[in-house]
Amino acid sequence: MLQDLEAEVLASHQLGQDVYLLRLHAPLIAEAAQPGQFVHVRCSETFDPLLRRPLSIHDAGNEGELTLLYQVKGRGTAWLARQQSGQKINILGPRGRGFTLPQNKRLALVAGGMGMVPLLFLARRALEAGNEVDFFYGARDREQLYQLETLKAMQVNLFLATDDGSAGFQGPVTKLWEKYIPERSYDRGYACGPRPALAAFACLAGRASLPAEVSLEERMACGLGACRGCVTALQDPSGNKYYENVCTGGPVFDAVAVYWED
Repeated sequence: MLQDLEAEVLASHQLGQDVYLLRLHAPLIAEAAQPGQFVHVRCSETFDPLLRRPLSIHDAGNEGELTLLYQVKGRGTAWLARQQSGQKINILGPRGRGFTLPQNKRLALVAGGMGMVPLLFLARRALEAGNEVDFFYGARDREQLYQLETLKAMQVNLFLATDDGSAGFQGPVTKLWEKYIPERSYDRGYACGPRPALAAFACLAGRASLPAEVSLEERMACGLGACRGCVTALQDPSGNKYYENVCTGGPVFDAVAVYWED
C-alpha cells in the first residue's frame, strides 16, 4: 500500500565522491517494500524544488529501517545530503514494479556502477528465499565499488570488475559474467546499470535462453504515471513496438521485452 509519510533520519554517511548512504526510520514503507521498487523523496522543506526525486530502495530491515544509496546530481539531492540525524524527510512509497523472486534457485545479479543500489536488497531477499546468489559488480575503479563489506557479510558469491583493473577483472562487468554463464547454469538473471550494459546483459541472457529482468534508470517527474515523462520503448512477442511508463510499469521489466535499439 502506498504511504506518504515523514521519515526520521537515523544516519547519513558519505561513502565516496558525491555518494551518500541514508538510513531512515519508515516502518510502513520498509515492511511493504519489495526489491526493485523505489521511493519518491521530497528534497526540500518547501516545494522548491517542486518535483520529488525517485530513489531506488537499497535495503529494508525488520526494525522499520529503510536504506537509500544515492549520488548527488543536483539541487534536490544536494539538499538531501545535508540532512542529519533526527530530521524528517517526506517520502512517498513504495512505488513501482519490483523483481520476480524464485525460491531455491541459482541466480546471477549483474550490477554496473550505481546499478548495484536495488540489487543489494534483491540479493538479501533472494538469500532469505533459499537461493544461491552470484553477484557480479562492476565500476570504473576500486574507489567506486560501494558496500563491499555489506555484500561479503551477506555471503553472496561476489565477482568484481573494474574498467582500470584496480579490483578484480579488468573490463566491463558483462564480460566477466559472460565467462561464468556456461559453467554456472543459472536459473534467472537480474541487472541494473547504464543502458549499454543492460543491453549487453539482455543479449547474453537471450543467447543462454536465461529468463532475465532489468531495472531501468529513467528520469521521472510525477512518479505516478500521469505525466508520461518516463516512458520507455518495449516490444511485444511479435516485435511490435509500444511504450510504457517506467514509474508504474517498471522500473523492472523482462529483459526481452525492452526495445534496446533506441
